[in-house]
Amino acid sequence: MLHIYALTKQHQLLHDVSLARVAEPDILWYWVDFDQPTPEEGKLLADYFQFHSLAIEDCFHFTQRPKLDHYEDYHFLVVHSLDPLELDADEIDLFIGKNFLVTFHLDKSREIEEVRHKFVGDRKAQERGPLFVAYLVIDKLVDHYFPTLYQIEEQLDIIEENTSGLKIKTLMDQVFDIRGDLLKIRRTIVPMRDLLYRILNSERVDEYKKHRVYFTDIHDHLLKLTEMIDSNREMTADLRDSYLSLNSNRMNSIMMVLTMITVIFMPLTLIAGIYGMNFDNMPELRMEYGYFAVLGFMVTLAVLMIMWFKRKGWFD
Repeated sequence: MLHIYALTKQHQLLHDVSLARVAEPDILWYWVDFDQPTPEEGKLLADYFQFHSLAIEDCFHFTQRPKLDHYEDYHFLVVHSLDPLELDADEIDLFIGKNFLVTFHLDKSREIEEVRHKFVGDRKAQERGPLFVAYLVIDKLVDHYFPTLYQIEEQLDIIEENTSGLKIKTLMDQVFDIRGDLLKIRRTIVPMRDLLYRILNSERVDEYKKHRVYFTDIHDHLLKLTEMIDSNREMTADLRDSYLSLNSNRMNSIMMVLTMITVIFMPLTLIAGIYGMNFDNMPELRMEYGYFAVLGFMVTLAVLMIMWFKRKGWFD
């Protein structure tokens, strides 16, 4: 589906006009949004707009990283939105010329839809031209990164305080899931940050200098997002290390208890083994109180060993 906006030289905004209308002399500039286009509509990129074949190929392949390509009379941008559920990147392509803006996305884009609604009622945005509307699109994409990261931070706060009453193993499973989510988000945000840096330092796009303050603001947001991701990843690493340390201490405590029990019973087992060999010449077996004496010695030995372990601090 095509959404076509055209601003006349009399500063009148036309909506849902034909492509033939935007080519008329009284049109100051126009914006064509390819919203989930059909194959026939997709062919207009080559047949009507005559964009470069490499740029058109990029529009139909989702393997592209955010990038900026310069052509003779327009610039081609690949930017990514973020799916809040799957955390996958969705590609949005922008063709920016002096008197036109073409946006292309194979999937529905809530960001483009929000910008369209804002654009219709914003006279200043209409008069500032295609590059400013492209800024609005990118800015909206970046703004929608924040809620996902804020949600992850809330989950980490709950895990850190353990206010949910969940078992440690369950919490650690959540921590590792969050680390995976942060990595997926980072794969989207870092290339976008690099793209904005390139836009700000591009010498081939004079128009960007007029709107530099706006694109700088987006770049600052992306830097903040990157810092949030790194901070959250450090927190998950700390939680993971704390869990491993706690688990190791627990295992050490268990092994210490088992070791003390084993050490205490080793001499007792030795004594019981000696008197269980049934030799004929064992005088202690014929003593009237030999059995009680041996039991008393074994109990005394066990108590002494326990007192010695306690003095050594093994029960702390």
